[in-house]
Amino acid sequence: METYDYIIVGAGSAGCVVANRLSENPSVSVCILEAGPVDWNPYIHIPAGFIKTFTDPSVNWLYEMEPSEWTGGRRIAQPRGKTLGGSSSINGNVYSRGRPMDFDGWAQRGNNGWGYADVLPYFRRAENRTGKGDDTFRGREGPLAVTDNTWTHPLCDAFIEAAVQFGMPRNPDYNGAYQEGVTYTQRTIKNGLRMSSAKAFLRPIKNRSNLRIITRAHSTGLILEGKRAVGVKYNKGGANGKPLEVRAGREVVLCGGVINSPQLLQLSGIGSSKLLQSIGIDVTHELAGVGENLRDHYAPRFTVRVKNSDSINERVRGLGLVKEVADWILFRRGVLTLVPTLIYCFWRSNPNIANTDLQMSFTPASYREGVQNQLDEFPGMTMAAWQQCPDSLGYVHARSANPFDKPIIQPNYLKEDNDRRVLLAGMKMARQLLQSKPLEPYYDREIFPGKGVQRDDELLDAAKARGTTTFHPMGTCRMGPDTDPTAVVDDQLRVHGIERLRVADASIMPTMPSANLNASCIMIGEKASDMILGRPAMEPIIIPDANIGGKL
Repeated sequence: METYDYIIVGAGSAGCVVANRLSENPSVSVCILEAGPVDWNPYIHIPAGFIKTFTDPSVNWLYEMEPSEWTGGRRIAQPRGKTLGGSSSINGNVYSRGRPMDFDGWAQRGNNGWGYADVLPYFRRAENRTGKGDDTFRGREGPLAVTDNTWTHPLCDAFIEAAVQFGMPRNPDYNGAYQEGVTYTQRTIKNGLRMSSAKAFLRPIKNRSNLRIITRAHSTGLILEGKRAVGVKYNKGGANGKPLEVRAGREVVLCGGVINSPQLLQLSGIGSSKLLQSIGIDVTHELAGVGENLRDHYAPRFTVRVKNSDSINERVRGLGLVKEVADWILFRRGVLTLVPTLIYCFWRSNPNIANTDLQMSFTPASYREGVQNQLDEFPGMTMAAWQQCPDSLGYVHARSANPFDKPIIQPNYLKEDNDRRVLLAGMKMARQLLQSKPLEPYYDREIFPGKGVQRDDELLDAAKARGTTTFHPMGTCRMGPDTDPTAVVDDQLRVHGIERLRVADASIMPTMPSANLNASCIMIGEKASDMILGRPAMEPIIIPDANIGGKL
């Protein structure tokens, strides 16, 4: 049986960072287990290839969520990356950190060292920002390329003008001092290629002698000696593969993500005794919060047929697609370098509240039935809106003791009244923006929900019918003090009650950041690595402006 100082389960957004930083020390040995293959799939590296990877079982876990009341009884797909880079290899490449108050809220919940001043140095350490940005907030020397969108479109420019006329400021850097406003999105793309966590953090160091990367290694359980983690069981090659074990001399670090990390804990007997006993798993350690506290962004999308302009829809059909492929191959430019969302708005559902609670996206493309893997046949544009910090809580539960059974995922979208209230305000705002004067020359007609849908109940029915995830699940191994009965890890990311075991991924987030999650996952990996190695935390960056994160 092989033994390493550190075993990392999952080579995703955070896991690749942890592997990089731990193996910087030549005196320690590191092994990282990844259930999926090497990131060889060409669609991974083409930014617009996410349309293909969303449904590709070779690089995607292809999870489905349970039906619920506010999804109209639908099962909604929840893609998760299953390859080196994890979900950073199949996501939409959008880079968004969130508001300072998000992280201050983490600290206020008893998580010392997780306020904005504490996490900002780690965002900066990871980041290689090209483009606009105050260097107080932005990093220029990290491994992760963060670039501006260089592809513009008349529909996008008209939309930005519409947002400005609505009252939103132009914000050149929503990852800087202030998030509020409207702008083109920032991306993890460099020279027309995806910059996944694997490409940024793992590929440059893959040949380190103290690092072992094992792919197609599906972890099936933790090896525990009493209340101490000492290793990991895995199948090399999946369900029909060879059962193997690897031992950890110092620690096991779970970086499997919001679905796989809690499932592995549950399979190992760590979780709610009621759940574990119901599926025939012996209880090793009672920890009721494992798999609970799931949150995700849920968004309906307005689809409008466009006139007097083309859209991305036409550019990727027939000879148009041939031209775009050639443009990408020869020059690494064109629509194949695009992310699914070109414009972001961060705004308020009510003018009387102080901070933004809505995130809205716009793109000069439209998707069949609102699902982002097949474009409409007609020229179209799409706008989505969602509540930044949803209140509704769901869960992830192991379905059985079989580690190859997909878990039960129930997000409970829109269960709480406030989520429906904010979403409804966002839907009305989206329609208002799409029908505004700057977009009037291009606006043909609303395809979905359609002009006949006007009342609040009708709009919510439309959200039920076609709303979907924005692919930001989090919180299932929630960070908090041991006085919090829902907490799974402490503020050092150590699993409560189990020695030598940590979690470092989106599952540890106590509350939802007002953003996409990839940037924060990478920050978590950076911060976790210092904790694991016993390094002093980076010096906090205190921003003197008392209004940081507020209005422009």
